[in-house]
Amino acid sequence: MPERWDQAGFRDRVDTLLAGFLGGEADQLVAIDEALRPVAGQLRAAAAHGKRLRAAFCYWGWRAAGQPENEALLRAAASMELVHAAAVVHDDLIDDSPLRHNLPTAHVALRAAVTGRPRAHAAARSLAMLVGDHLMALAGQLFATSGLPAAYLARARPLWAELARELIAGECLEILSTGAPPDTDRSLKVVRYKTAKYTVEQPLLIGASLAGAAPGLRAGLSGYGLPLGEAFQLRDDLLGLFGEPATTGKSGLDDLRGHRPTTLLARAWQSAGPDRREQLTALLGRPDLDEADLRAVRGLLRELKAPDQVEELIAARVREAVGSLGGLAMAASARRALTDLAHTATDRPC
Repeated sequence: MPERWDQAGFRDRVDTLLAGFLGGEADQLVAIDEALRPVAGQLRAAAAHGKRLRAAFCYWGWRAAGQPENEALLRAAASMELVHAAAVVHDDLIDDSPLRHNLPTAHVALRAAVTGRPRAHAAARSLAMLVGDHLMALAGQLFATSGLPAAYLARARPLWAELARELIAGECLEILSTGAPPDTDRSLKVVRYKTAKYTVEQPLLIGASLAGAAPGLRAGLSGYGLPLGEAFQLRDDLLGLFGEPATTGKSGLDDLRGHRPTTLLARAWQSAGPDRREQLTALLGRPDLDEADLRAVRGLLRELKAPDQVEELIAARVREAVGSLGGLAMAASARRALTDLAHTATDRPC
């Protein structure tokens, strides 16, 4: 039996690396002008939380291809977390979300830096947008300066372009679908491109490509990564509505107020008759929703068995992902770690 992977130890190493890297970049901003200190603070805070799943998937893509532990690879893998940090800042800005990890989001926190200025609200949002842009640029910088040989980095470069394209496409699809009648196929497409691919599949493939993995292994890792990434986001949608804010770090009303195209709401709509659809229509997209409305929506969705349907989608995708590992030629330690990660990513109770 292979020794169990130390996920907590890996997370600590990534935390330390990112804190040092972003701290250095924040110091350079402040050295340009003291007025940039609030922006530098948001840069430091941007990657302060998380389970480091994206870095872990990149790392195990590398290890699955037979490459050994490598400090340069850790830096390359950590760059995946900066992609996520950039996506979070932009996503919160687009959704106008006030909280993340029970803390003010970047565009909310930066209001203090422009209080009393003309168009202060817009100015804070602009500052947050630039923080997100800078984080994406820093992700590329950390990857390129990881210390891996140039030939290794060149193998993964096309995947970076694909990652950025598909992440932006997913965000755009969500915006274009927001407020439209709920549709399961559309919501699953948003899930796939906005979150699933850059959370699991692409980090895995980047790690495997850096390692020079054969096409068959890369295809097998896609067969694991894509359904698992979808299961991850489906779990997140459930937590968004049914989770406790103290645990999720954000309001359970966000998806309802924003009338976002989640699979959970799409499944409820699909199961609802005319009366129940009328009830949902009266609630979705209203900015004045309160806790009583949240309880009403939760009760309605449970009545329509929408959470059960989404749980079934999650379970099916996890089975597909873990099952795909059986036929892949990789070390037992990699198979064990990827199996553990599949459950870490999706076993988050509401």
